[in-house]
Amino acid sequence: MSTTTTGSVRLEGVVKRHGATTVLHGIDLEMRPGEFFVLLGPSGSGKTTTLRILAGLETVSGGRVLMDGEDVTHREPGARDVAMVFQSYALYPHMTVAENIGFPLRMVGTPAGEIARAVAEAAGRVNIGHLLQRRPGQLSGGQQQRVALARAIVRRPRLFLLDEPLSNLDAKLRLETRLELHALQRGLATTTVYVTHDQEEAMTLADRIAVFMEGRVAQVGTPREVFSRPTTMAVAGFVGTPQMNLLPGTWAGNAVTVAGQALPVAEATPAGRPVMLGVRPSDLRLAAQGLPARIERVEDLGDSAIVSLRAADQLVKIKTDRPPDQPAGAAVALGFAPEAAHLFDPESGRRL
Repeated sequence: MSTTTTGSVRLEGVVKRHGATTVLHGIDLEMRPGEFFVLLGPSGSGKTTTLRILAGLETVSGGRVLMDGEDVTHREPGARDVAMVFQSYALYPHMTVAENIGFPLRMVGTPAGEIARAVAEAAGRVNIGHLLQRRPGQLSGGQQQRVALARAIVRRPRLFLLDEPLSNLDAKLRLETRLELHALQRGLATTTVYVTHDQEEAMTLADRIAVFMEGRVAQVGTPREVFSRPTTMAVAGFVGTPQMNLLPGTWAGNAVTVAGQALPVAEATPAGRPVMLGVRPSDLRLAAQGLPARIERVEDLGDSAIVSLRAADQLVKIKTDRPPDQPAGAAVALGFAPEAAHLFDPESGRRL
C-alpha cells in the first residue's frame, strides 16, 4: 500500500516554449503527499502541458521538477514511478481486460502469480472483477474508463496523473464515476494530479486547486478559498456557475456607486476610485430598493431558478431557490449583503 510519506511534487519556475510561443511562464507549484490536486483552467491555459511535464512526456525549456525532493526534470517517464490515465483511455484492443491491467507489471518482469493477484485486487477496487476476460471493444465507455484506472493503480505508483478522464462519459455516469474516483484516491492515499476544465469536477474532487490562465497559475487554494476569495477577475469569472456578475462602479467610503445607485460594501476606502464590483449570482437578490434592473428571462430548474436581468446596461444573473413572482419585463431592484461584495482593480484585474 502506498503511504502518504511519499508523493510530494514540486515544480520550480517551469517554462515551456514551442518555438517562439511560450506555453508556460514559470510555473511554481507544490503538491503534498496523498493530496488530490486539481489543475483547472480553460482550453489552452497550460494545464495539460504541465501534467505531461510531470509524466516526463514533455521536456521543459526551463525550471525543475522535483519528486520526493529528487530532481527528475530529465528522467524518462519509466524512471519516474508515475501512472497516467489519458482522456482516450489508450487500451490495447487485442488484449483482454486482465491483460490490459497487468501490462505495466509484465513490462517490469513481475512473476505471473503476483500479476494475477495484483490484477484481481486492482479490478476489485474499481468494480470490474467480472469483466476480466472481455476485450475493450465489448465494454461501455464507463467500463473502459475503469480498466484504464485499474491499469494505473495496479503497480502502486507514487503519483497518479489524470487528464480529463471523465470527459467522454455522459452526465449521469460522470457524476457516479467522480464519487468512485474520490473514494478510490482516498483508499489508496496516492498523490493525484487531475486536469479538468470542468469547475464542478474540480470543486468536488480537489483538496486544492491551481487555476491556470494563459500559461500562468492565477491562484492556488482549497475549493472554498478559490470560490469565496478569487484573487483576480479572471478567476472570479471562471469559477462558479453562473459566473460572477461584474459591474463597473466608483468606490468611496463604504459604498460602490453603480449607474448612480450607491450600494453598501463591507470595506471602506477614503478616496473615490474606479472599481469592478463582483457579486456571485447566489448572493444577489431582488430587493425593495437597490440597483434598478429589468427581468429579461427566468430559467426554472425545478429545485432552483436562474434569473437574467438587465442592470447598469449589462446582463446580470441571480441564482435563487425559486422563480420570482414578477414576470419577464418587470422593473425590479437588486441588492446584496455588504460582505458579499468582491472588489477588483479594473486595470490589473487584481482583488483589492
